[in-house]
Amino acid sequence: MDLEFNKNEDINKQLVSDLKIRLKKVHEGGGEKAAAKQKEKGKMLARERVAYLVDDDKPWLEIGAFAADGMYAEHGGCPSGGVVCGIGYISGRQCVVVANDATVKAGAWFPITAKKNLRAQEIAIENRLPIIYLVDSAGVYLPMQDEIFPDKEHFGRIFRNNAVMSSMGIIQIAAIMGSCVAGGAYLPIMSDEAMIVEGTGSVFLAGSYLVKSAIGEDVDNETLGGATTHCEISGVTDYKQPNDKACLDSIKNIMSMTGDYTKAGFDRIKSASPKLNEKDIYGILPDARDKPYDMMEIIHRLLDDSEFEEYKAGYGQSIICGLGRIDGWAVGIVANQRKVLKSRKGEMQFGGVIYSDSADKATRFIMNCNQKKIPLVFLQDVTGFMVGSRSEQGGIIKDGAKMVNAVSNSVVPKFTIIVGNSYGAGNYAMCGKAYDPRLIYAWPTAKIAVMGGQQAAKTLLQIQESAMKAKGEVIDQQKEDELLKKITDRYNSQTTPYYAAAHLWVDGIIDPLETRKVISMGIEAANHAPIEKQFNVGVIQT
Repeated sequence: MDLEFNKNEDINKQLVSDLKIRLKKVHEGGGEKAAAKQKEKGKMLARERVAYLVDDDKPWLEIGAFAADGMYAEHGGCPSGGVVCGIGYISGRQCVVVANDATVKAGAWFPITAKKNLRAQEIAIENRLPIIYLVDSAGVYLPMQDEIFPDKEHFGRIFRNNAVMSSMGIIQIAAIMGSCVAGGAYLPIMSDEAMIVEGTGSVFLAGSYLVKSAIGEDVDNETLGGATTHCEISGVTDYKQPNDKACLDSIKNIMSMTGDYTKAGFDRIKSASPKLNEKDIYGILPDARDKPYDMMEIIHRLLDDSEFEEYKAGYGQSIICGLGRIDGWAVGIVANQRKVLKSRKGEMQFGGVIYSDSADKATRFIMNCNQKKIPLVFLQDVTGFMVGSRSEQGGIIKDGAKMVNAVSNSVVPKFTIIVGNSYGAGNYAMCGKAYDPRLIYAWPTAKIAVMGGQQAAKTLLQIQESAMKAKGEVIDQQKEDELLKKITDRYNSQTTPYYAAAHLWVDGIIDPLETRKVISMGIEAANHAPIEKQFNVGVIQT
């Protein structure tokens, strides 16, 4: 192996190490003192509950672990959005699990908490997966109620989704394992079944203090909404359990007796590992996002037996398209080629740029995969569409529009992995967040923005300098350099995968070696939802 490979390997392994350190910190939730308070009440912590509930011999895929990372500092932070979400297996059945983390502001709902819960429900709806709620929350975080309560995609949407999922036949089971108050009380009771833990679980529209101030009645919370009240008097809850473990065991038992599901029919054979070493990915990925590399080398390390049936190999080479298998599942790959290319016309093409011919090829391939009912996997490392007079005259806009149209109207499940750059309209055409990928994950090497940092910073600098000059301010070279650095640093901080993950623009950040697991679990989830819509791209310009 050459020096460049070793250098890349060291840097990328360090990025993965940093990822694991940051994840460990996130998993601490509200910290040791908050955790100790929960333990004193005889309660398991949110992550302990999830770990006990899901099958330990099967994989767990967390959703939104870095939600709120670096956000809400003035409120003391909100690690992981105060809720643990993911896809796992309960008694062998794939499910979505949502668990409030009471160590984070007593499990109160921040704006990002609502967004993360809605994302978990969206995954359950799209894939028709059972969803399990482990409820332990003080309700809306009142200092930010205006950002949580009234809008369409705010707190109330959760209960609307409860009703919609019920009508779709999607299984919902809720366990009340702590506080469950006010509007939040509707979530478990709008589920198919609700169980409550004796002594620690409580559910009511208004707590004892509010009842006292509202109607003057003196009553304690246990009498108002404890397990005995709701299991023996009101009939609101269905099962009373003595402790957390018994409650979780009950969920396991119920899921073990759940019937099979109608499958979408995506093709799967026996899984095989890639013949080429997956760990080589660390050495193949360059140490900087502007350096070229051969994306085909990455693809061969993700596919079963490293086998790839390439589509239109000699045409539109800045996008690689083809068929392969991941963990036995048939997939269609659409990937940005990052090496510098030379077309048959003798023209040089930049890696990571989408040209008219590559957009045309990708459009046709995406349509073919829809025809064959093959899930699509997008590997993003794209700087955008080609610009300039030759490209404009060649119809780059209409060719790009064809690709966006095909991606938008695809009926097969789509999965997006952001390997490196994800810039501008390239993000859109390669199935960015706005284009409904079933799952979207980033590698630690990802960069997500409207354009590259250097170009953006210079543009922003010009705007700021014009505004300052209009006010009569004199700008010397030193001042210009200081402004450029400040703008560049700020812009670059907003393009990291952690910034994207904090805002839930991606479902998470993963070690590249976890990519096969993400895609395999994603297709298995998608296989729960038969394709009911006919593929139709509508009007396409030729």
